[in-house]
Amino acid sequence: MRLEGRTIDLTPLSPRERECLRWVAEGKTAWETSVILGLSVSTVRCYLESARHKLGATCNTHAVAKAIKADLLASIP
Repeated sequence: MRLEGRTIDLTPLSPRERECLRWVAEGKTAWETSVILGLSVSTVRCYLESARHKLGATCNTHAVAKAIKADLLASIP
């Protein structure tokens, strides 16, 4: 998939990666997201790191912006 002149990984984001990004988009920290999802903080950070890598993003905010632009967060219930 092409995004902003760069090709991003075609590997889709996992449901957990998308969930974590959705909570970041809502302004939640990794700790708050871990409480909401019942995961450890380190697990949430790993999901966010994986999502950033797949999207070619430099930070969580950048990953959220790219995911929204690519319509990857719209299908989360």
